[in-house]
Amino acid sequence: MSESGAVWSGWIMFAGVMMVLIGAFNALEGLAAIFSDEYFVRAEDQLLVLDFTAWGIAMLTWGAVLALLGGYLMAGREWARWTAVVVVAINALGHAGFMAFPVWNVLVVGLSVVVIFALTVRWDTAQADMNS
Repeated sequence: MSESGAVWSGWIMFAGVMMVLIGAFNALEGLAAIFSDEYFVRAEDQLLVLDFTAWGIAMLTWGAVLALLGGYLMAGREWARWTAVVVVAINALGHAGFMAFPVWNVLVVGLSVVVIFALTVRWDTAQADMNS
């Protein structure tokens, strides 16, 4: 176990934990939309493609996908790396476009960037350390 490998495997574990947390928060946001239409306020000039119940189901499902991928990342699965990069990037774009809660969405986008960084830098070193 090299010191460098331990540092980068720590980043992978961090990315996995953050994905589980972001997924859990997305799921909670989805539950809020499903059970309380009044939770989200929409102005007349805003575009809403789905009703809040359908959007809530989509967010609940998306949160589960993020959380599961985070678990697979923590288990060191190679396929989960690039899948997670794509899913986290889509999640960041979605939160950048949905600015109902600007501070929260900026935080999610920032965490998504850190997760993508953790998954794209020195993966081989980190995975070798995680598997030893």
